[in-house]
Amino acid sequence: MIRPAELSAIKRGEIDLAFRRWDRPRVKVGSRLRTAVGLLEVTSVEQVALSSLRAEDAHRAGAASLAGLKEALAHRTDRPVFRVGLQYAGADPREALRESVPTPAEIESILASLDRLDHASPHGPWTRATLEVIDRSPEVRAPDLAAELGRDTPDFKRDVRKLKEKGLTESLAIGYRLSPRGEAVLDHGRPPRARAPRPEGTPLPRTIGAPATGALRVVEVTSLEQVTAWTEAELLALHGVGPVAVTRLGEALAERGLGFRED
Repeated sequence: MIRPAELSAIKRGEIDLAFRRWDRPRVKVGSRLRTAVGLLEVTSVEQVALSSLRAEDAHRAGAASLAGLKEALAHRTDRPVFRVGLQYAGADPREALRESVPTPAEIESILASLDRLDHASPHGPWTRATLEVIDRSPEVRAPDLAAELGRDTPDFKRDVRKLKEKGLTESLAIGYRLSPRGEAVLDHGRPPRARAPRPEGTPLPRTIGAPATGALRVVEVTSLEQVTAWTEAELLALHGVGPVAVTRLGEALAERGLGFRED
């Protein structure tokens, strides 16, 4: 429920509050939320009166003004307002897990866990077929992959998230691909299959959205390092790349000490 721009601001330390209308607290202090920018930790949760909010609260929540914050909370007025403290808590641990190639014993344990997922599934075994289709078609839209397997897209996405929890897949701005860990599991017991080389460089941030990612892919820009050869004006001239996407690209570049090419 946190917008990509807000996620980036929380990571930079510019935002540390969120306000929500809930019927009851939906998060607990100390819990960690997995997001597109990494982990967020909940530092506080308290019910507050709308009338008690001040301009500082709006600023810390990333709102343009106190009036803007109150306007955003003007719906679901039958529910109380909760003030949630947030802070960036580091990279998603699944990133390191994806790069960890398992030992033969670990692979056997992973395969056993996949068997349990298959056994518990109401629609029959799915884990191997899902790994196979992602391996054959990396960076392909989830609806297309789901259709190839004859499955509904929402159910397919939920199942892919279960594989992601095990470090076997990674989500991209468009579609998915197997991680090195997932490739090792899929290849277990047979010769490693030939695969296209993994893209070099830092992947484009998922927060720029699929249209911008597709537009950059057309001009063969697939990494942040390649973005540095472009000016902001040149990027904005690409159909599908808007100001928000350029802002998020700029933020991702700045985190790595990089920037756009100057005009």
